[in-house]
Amino acid sequence: QMSKSTGNFLTLSQAVDKFSADGMRLALADAGDTVEDANFVEAMADAGILRLYTWVEWVKEMIANRDSLRSGPASTFNDRVFASEVNAGIMKTDQNYEK
Repeated sequence: QMSKSTGNFLTLSQAVDKFSADGMRLALADAGDTVEDANFVEAMADAGILRLYTWVEWVKEMIANRDSLRSGPASTFNDRVFASEVNAGIMKTDQNYEK
């Protein structure tokens, strides 16, 4: 955690240099989700960078193996369940924003 009172303080420029802009975005998005004062947690920034790296590696793998991935109509049971869950989420979101 960062706190000026404990001497644990980084400027925005220092934090971006240390964690990258995307690592900062993830950590700042996690800071202050409750009513308490927001705290930037360095472990969250580090974990965010690792998650981003893992995601980029997965995307590269999927692009490299694109020809071996399934194609054709999405008609299996799992496809229908997935589509149903996506549609249910959309409906729930629409209901929340109509209020």
